[in-house]
Amino acid sequence: MTPHPVPAWKSCRHAKGEDDADTLVKKRDVSSQEETGISSYGDGGFRLGEQRCNGSILITPRGYYPWLVADGISRESLRQVIEQRQDIDILLVGTGETMVFIHKELRAALATDNIAVEVMATGAAARTYNILLAEGRKVAAALIATD
Repeated sequence: MTPHPVPAWKSCRHAKGEDDADTLVKKRDVSSQEETGISSYGDGGFRLGEQRCNGSILITPRGYYPWLVADGISRESLRQVIEQRQDIDILLVGTGETMVFIHKELRAALATDNIAVEVMATGAAARTYNILLAEGRKVAAALIATD
C-alpha cells in the first residue's frame, strides 16, 4: 500500500492548544478496560460506551484522553501510553481515513520501550481494538478522528 501523501495529523479536527471544552475529549479514568470499548466512530469523534468523544483520542487500560496530534505523532503525544507500558501488550495507531506510516525513529523508540505498534486507518484500528479488547488483551489505541 502506498502511503497517503498528506501527513496523518492533518486530518485531526482540533489544532494543538485548542480549548473548546464542548468539542474536545475529556480525560476519563476507568476502573476496567472493558469501559473503553468503541461503540462507533466518525463524524469527528468516537463513542465509547454511551460517552460521545469529539476529536482524536488516546485510549489506554486506565482511561481515555484527548489526543492532540496537530504537530504530528511523537513520543510526547504518546506520553500516556509510554507511562503505562507495563499494562500494554500492543498499541494500535489509527492514522485517519487512510493508513500512513509513522516515522521509523518513533517505531524504534517505542520498541525500546517494549511497545508493539500496529498502524492502520482509524476505522480498521477501532475495529481491531474492539476485537483485541474482547479477547482480553492489554491494548491501547491512538486514534485520529475522521469525518
